[in-house]
Amino acid sequence: MVDRPHLWRSGGPLPAVEGEYVLRRATTAAAVGNVAEWYDFGLYSYLAGTVLSRVFFPDAGPWAAVYTLGAFAAAFVMRPLGGLVFGPLGDRIGRTKVLSATVVLMAAATLLLGLVPGHGTLGIAAPILVLVVRMLQGFSAGGEYTGALTLIAEYAPDRRRGFFGSWLEFGTLTGYTLGAGASATVIALLPDEALLSWGWRLPFMLALPLGITGIYLRLRLEDTPAFRQLMDRSPALSGMPLRRALRIVLVRYRRGVLVAGGLVVAWNVANYVMTSYVPTYLTSTLVEYGEAGSGSAVATGLQVAVMLGMLAVITGLGRLSDRVGRRPILLTGSIALVVTGLPSVWLLRQGLAGQVGGLALMGTCLVCFAAVAPSTLPAVFPTLVRYGGLALTFNIAVSVFAGTSPTAIAALTAATGYLDWAGWFLVAAGVVGIVSVAFLEESAGRPLAGARPLASSADLPLPERSPDGVFLEHPRD
Repeated sequence: MVDRPHLWRSGGPLPAVEGEYVLRRATTAAAVGNVAEWYDFGLYSYLAGTVLSRVFFPDAGPWAAVYTLGAFAAAFVMRPLGGLVFGPLGDRIGRTKVLSATVVLMAAATLLLGLVPGHGTLGIAAPILVLVVRMLQGFSAGGEYTGALTLIAEYAPDRRRGFFGSWLEFGTLTGYTLGAGASATVIALLPDEALLSWGWRLPFMLALPLGITGIYLRLRLEDTPAFRQLMDRSPALSGMPLRRALRIVLVRYRRGVLVAGGLVVAWNVANYVMTSYVPTYLTSTLVEYGEAGSGSAVATGLQVAVMLGMLAVITGLGRLSDRVGRRPILLTGSIALVVTGLPSVWLLRQGLAGQVGGLALMGTCLVCFAAVAPSTLPAVFPTLVRYGGLALTFNIAVSVFAGTSPTAIAALTAATGYLDWAGWFLVAAGVVGIVSVAFLEESAGRPLAGARPLASSADLPLPERSPDGVFLEHPRD
């Protein structure tokens, strides 16, 4: 069990206390904004193999899926740049202002993507425009997710950071699920001709109201307790040059960068293999190689079912990590990737029952990371450079090793005809996760570096009552 001292006990360090209502409002603002962000980002994944490859790459043959996923990967080229811009900016002017800007950018880019004419209208210019819009989405995502991680971690009380952090990934999974559901709906209801000409655009139009909701919630939120404490102590840090911030991260927190980067790689390879590659694998790759694949509606339905299962357990796992620690759950997920990586891919070729089992294995591994990483990663860096350090580490790791994995797997499969590359990627991700957890310091129940201990008003014990039932207030030592 993790030691979680009662910070309010006499003789212990006095915590900062945040109102429970404010804490829940901050969690909602981060999670709902994340729903909008990852609904937008995930739509492309679910429509790539069945629709977008035919709209923008109609003459590419078996390489159409590779080119379409290549445009998906292009967003990850821009994520480090977005992190480099938004991360240090969030450490200077505050988390909420930057997070409002990232939601605006993502919603606008997704709306534009739904308006791009197809290859039949613009020719080669159409996929080029898609590439540009995807890069704008990647630029936005480079600041969004790590900012939301920082926001929730800095608002969450030390004793319940795992639970509240898991709500961020609850929002991510909800966004992916909504994206999958919207995609499945238009595919199922519209005839093929209507789907290719205009129907695929409808889910992208929903980005606007989702984005407006995220902006509204975030603009109403005060900045985090940890950031306010930092500015109260050292207001001059709001003008810290970018070069100095990067030097602090890369020199003083080199080990943290490597450990956090390894966890990000393990987590996101599993994530993008399941959410981005598997839909294309089931609907087009297996069919091209004479295997038993599935229709787009079935593949999307399976994805939704697995993510609903993850939604059912993710906050419970986050709460469990507050009791037993982050490391045991992360280690479980890493070992599971090594053991089940290849079998989960083999099962995908065994008909509907095998596809259910294979996706269930992938989802079980993934939820171990999704539930715990949001409360683990922010604890690696101090308040001074937390947003910037996370943005740099997370986005480089995702862009170089994780987000490109669907494209790399598709290219390797097209070049060799070998259908198990996805399983080997999962095994490699698990090995990276095991090594990273070995060097990770346990953070459950402890204050964030650079911040005072933090408690929620709901965590504080009630004062003693007088004999007639009136609460008595005691001065603190």
